[in-house]
Amino acid sequence: MHSPLVLTQDMMIVLGLTGFIIAMLMFERIRADAASLVVLVMLGFTGIVSEQELFKGFAGDAVISVIASMILSTSLDRTGALNRLAGWLLRRAKGVEQRLLLLTSAFAGGMSGFMQNPAVTSLFLPVASRLSSRTGLGLGQLLFPIAAAIVLGGQLTMIGNSPLMLLNDLLQSANSNLPSGVATLEKLPMFQPLPIGLLLLGIGLLYFRFRKYLWFSETAGSNVSPATPERYFADAYGIDGDVFELTVTAGSPLVGMSVGDAEAEVGAPLFLALFAGNESRMAPPADERLWVGSVIGVMGSQEFVQAYARAKQLKFSQRLRVLGDLFNPAHSGISEAVIPTNSPFVGRTQAELRLRKRFGISLLAINRDKQILRRNIRNLPIRSGDILVFHSNWTDLSQAGGNRDFVVITDFPKDEQRPHKLRVALGIFAISMLLALSTLVPLPVALMAGAVAMVVTGVLNMDEAYASVSWKTVFTMACLIPLGIAMDSTGAANWLAQQTIERLGDGVPDWLIQTCLALFTTCLALVIGNVGATVVMVPMAVNIALAADGSPMAYAFLAALCASNNFISHSNPVISMITGPAGYRAGELWRNGLPITLLYLLVSVLSVNLMF
Repeated sequence: MHSPLVLTQDMMIVLGLTGFIIAMLMFERIRADAASLVVLVMLGFTGIVSEQELFKGFAGDAVISVIASMILSTSLDRTGALNRLAGWLLRRAKGVEQRLLLLTSAFAGGMSGFMQNPAVTSLFLPVASRLSSRTGLGLGQLLFPIAAAIVLGGQLTMIGNSPLMLLNDLLQSANSNLPSGVATLEKLPMFQPLPIGLLLLGIGLLYFRFRKYLWFSETAGSNVSPATPERYFADAYGIDGDVFELTVTAGSPLVGMSVGDAEAEVGAPLFLALFAGNESRMAPPADERLWVGSVIGVMGSQEFVQAYARAKQLKFSQRLRVLGDLFNPAHSGISEAVIPTNSPFVGRTQAELRLRKRFGISLLAINRDKQILRRNIRNLPIRSGDILVFHSNWTDLSQAGGNRDFVVITDFPKDEQRPHKLRVALGIFAISMLLALSTLVPLPVALMAGAVAMVVTGVLNMDEAYASVSWKTVFTMACLIPLGIAMDSTGAANWLAQQTIERLGDGVPDWLIQTCLALFTTCLALVIGNVGATVVMVPMAVNIALAADGSPMAYAFLAALCASNNFISHSNPVISMITGPAGYRAGELWRNGLPITLLYLLVSVLSVNLMF
């Protein structure tokens, strides 16, 4: 046993900052990226991390790899590869539901080894929705197995998820603080986790193969797999009727009133479009004024809209004489979008976001925990996992959805699709993966070369490439990497490791220490997410291994694996993104996710011991 460490002031500062970031990620008082920036600045002010190391995370291999993988993912999406995949899966399944579930989950899991988990989830949400509507298989029965496969498949390569991407950077920072005589920790090659990833994914697929109906209620997700979009929105949200035109007359009390005030009145129909000043537009801004001659496109039953027109002295027209082009189903319609965990929409209201003015999108309703909210939603803060019901022009929706602030789960025409670039995109993606596998160039270079090739060949333009990157994820990772460096350099991780070993006692077998490490990392990830758990636990795992005379590489790798072991909590963005569309309850997630979590834990501990 090493000589006991004395808790220094620098250690206490680092541990305090670690506690701060854990608390912020748990309670979300401050956004994850903002809290991470606070930690970065405090490390710089206190001088615990040098100026050279402080901003190293922004140029770290993990961050560059994340940016490149996001661009590659968006490039594949823009070529329509997923639409073709949905058709192929239906043909191969030949109408057998269990085969369809297995094939879809297997493909999602395989893709997640080469793309970020949230990116794969956003690609497969509309695929699952389409498969559900075509087969009648409930979306609740489809989404959880697909999501579990995505999380499991993320362990296939070192670029499948954020923890494994961060691992190499954290190992390199740990090398500078290793005791003399301890072998340097080498960077892990891209396919180092492949055997474990295949085993985890295989066990997950077998689990769902023999657990056909899961422990979900029979109605889970049934309200989001409609026979037709019109029928679905009428049944699920009460959004039915037709679109009519109302012309504002000189005697109408709406003259001079803003669109927001007019539609907020009791008994008002849905305001979807406006013709004013010789200009027609979908989703008029709330501050737009109504004047004599303005034509409003509204939605509702004919009797209801006619009664409203009489009460407000508006001219009613059943035919769309002015706004007909705007309401062409090929150009516009109603859609649903789910809010991911890292969305800037979280905690903000529609009034603050100005969806109409910024994006040309009308928010019609919010589906929150199976409760449909339609009244006063303008001032209702949006939560992670909410399903927002939009009415918009398809082009505007596609452009707004490109920022990944929300994930559209309704299949709709996307003008920016480039199917003629499909072969080019697939070829570039394959070459970048082969380069990464060959180790001829470093992994970040191979991925970024693929991203650059996508832009140069016109699969994406530069603006689309910028929009494809989740900058919140990038900043969170880049700002937390110095915290991991500080955990090592100050000895805080070593002190925590010694405290842990002392409480476990002497003579504890290596496998039991690893199991405790894996279990604690898993529990921490449920609370603060995989990136925070990785930054906190990998330096600690290295020092626990040194104190227990174990393999630092094995312990660090185990911690990175278990940081992704989350099939239960909304802190996993994959779970957060599927909960709303599928209508899962918290208890259902626990009952279905806990067995997978325990299997994952067992397989990880056994596999790491065999590998190292």
